[in-house]
Amino acid sequence: MERDECHSATNAYPHPFICQVKLTRAQRIRGIILGSILFPLRVTLAALFFIIMWPFARLRLAGLSEEERSRPIKGWRHWLLHPILWSLSRAAFMTLGFLRIRVKGRRADLKEAPVLVVAPHSSFLDMLVLLPTQLATVVSRSENASLPVIGALLEFNQAVLVSRKDPESRKKAVAQVTERLTSDGYWPQMLMFAEGTTTNGSALIKFKPGAFLAGVPVQPVLLHYPNKLNTVRWSYKGTTWLEALWHTTSQFYTNSTVEFLPVYKPSLEEKNDPNLYADNVQKLMAKALGVPATDYVMEGRVPVNQLGGLSFPLESPARETLSLLHRYGAHEVKAALDRILDRCQSGAQGSKASAEELASILGLTDRPTAVTICGLYSKDETVDLRQIYLTVAALSGSVSFKSLLHTGFTLFDREGRGSLSAEELADLMGALLGSPQRHTAELYTQASIQGRLTEENLMRVLTTHPTYQRVVNEYMQPMEAGSQLANGKAVNHNGNMRNGNGSLYRNKKFE
Repeated sequence: MERDECHSATNAYPHPFICQVKLTRAQRIRGIILGSILFPLRVTLAALFFIIMWPFARLRLAGLSEEERSRPIKGWRHWLLHPILWSLSRAAFMTLGFLRIRVKGRRADLKEAPVLVVAPHSSFLDMLVLLPTQLATVVSRSENASLPVIGALLEFNQAVLVSRKDPESRKKAVAQVTERLTSDGYWPQMLMFAEGTTTNGSALIKFKPGAFLAGVPVQPVLLHYPNKLNTVRWSYKGTTWLEALWHTTSQFYTNSTVEFLPVYKPSLEEKNDPNLYADNVQKLMAKALGVPATDYVMEGRVPVNQLGGLSFPLESPARETLSLLHRYGAHEVKAALDRILDRCQSGAQGSKASAEELASILGLTDRPTAVTICGLYSKDETVDLRQIYLTVAALSGSVSFKSLLHTGFTLFDREGRGSLSAEELADLMGALLGSPQRHTAELYTQASIQGRLTEENLMRVLTTHPTYQRVVNEYMQPMEAGSQLANGKAVNHNGNMRNGNGSLYRNKKFE
């Protein structure tokens, strides 16, 4: 496995969404000198090759009707233009420093495996895997179709386009992918990055089920970058895509290996359960890579871990909020929490607050800190105060879990019925855990009786059901006095270990 800068997300697994290229002083100086020459030269040449591809890509579908475009391209448009685009693509990657792409194993033919599942996903440079797979068709965001050159290449590829924001588009894409994968060789082989986002390669995150919905055999494909200095990867935090491109093109060459594993044929149970199928292929590929298979996913551009349908942010917003409060003047956290609760319970002003209002409520001396806290919970400069209260109160240990749940239940029981709807439960759990919850149906079913979800039943399930008890024990623990952060983990003086979420692995006292 390539050497990466890894950051802990839990006690067991490393953080896969932070990647930082660590350079010695000599490497940095060498990179500046070589990069000043190689970066502009290589990027210009690669751009030139992509521009040359443009008219050939457009020519492939030129003059065809919508019906003809909806079928696989045959004839001269395939045997003439396909090799030209492949050669130009190879030339573009060679100019970027990928002088040789080593191939291990044998690529299965279309009838053996209609889909190739690739991992780990490191960056946009991973598209080099299309070369040894003979430009297999892909799934891409519909927004990319409007980009110059890229849109033409996706059209040439007859890619399946999907808008992540449009449920109808997602349904249409699923139907289109399923149709192609079950076409018995009518459509060419497809290639999918099962993780759906880029990571640092220290662990495999949860596979998306898209490649496994059709229940057909898949061929796992491993993508390696066996270099002394790993420059290719970029993810949620750390090295940006532009820095990754700079560092990569600043090297004389970059090694890459595409490894084809044996075809995986699903069992009847896996065919009927795409998520089980995806999980089993993930575990197989993780074992081959020598890295953990995790339940981490990216939701709404926020990295989370999943358990029992609930999502937990790998980086707790409450932990960062507490740190900011102590650092910038709001030393009386308990008093600040009381003011937040008073505001939420008043009813007149509601639970939403602007950054200016938040600064006043928290007793902060500067607005930028309030804006930062808003950004931990929201995409704009307004925030739901209920989220801040519940997450920070849980982490600060100012109230017991029973009291915390009672307060939260009351705040989200909008009509005072003594019962929560499925939507209100999702909002409550999102506020308690500091991350939006989209899959709380299982919890709602477990905790509701005859269509009513009461506080008592919710408390019972959260504290006795094995899965949700673990949620409470690991993710809703207070930070104990005297705990210290060290290397991304907090260790208290009793020897208990916390993970990056502030989780403490011990039994919880609910009273």
